[in-house]
Amino acid sequence: MLDQTLSALADPTRRAILARLTLGEARVTEVARPFPISLNSVSKHIRMLERAKLVRRRVEGRDHWLSLDLRPLSEVEAWMAEQKRLWVWRLERLDEVLKEDGDG
Repeated sequence: MLDQTLSALADPTRRAILARLTLGEARVTEVARPFPISLNSVSKHIRMLERAKLVRRRVEGRDHWLSLDLRPLSEVEAWMAEQKRLWVWRLERLDEVLKEDGDG
């Protein structure tokens, strides 16, 4: 799931769609309106966000409503925190080695 979430977040159009949905639930056509691309292209971006579970769709008659689901970002956040801890540890060890070499 982490790979799907990161892939979904990699595109600026998809990030803009998510930013719009932070304002609240919206129809697909409302979400697509500001983009200079076809509704079909925006729909492809939305489907990728749905596969990553970042967006939920609710159908009411002919209207398709989208809403944001931030739960997948928790996995990304945990992974990034672990990577940060690992790299901080590695850099601290490197700093220690370099200081030891400088003393000798």
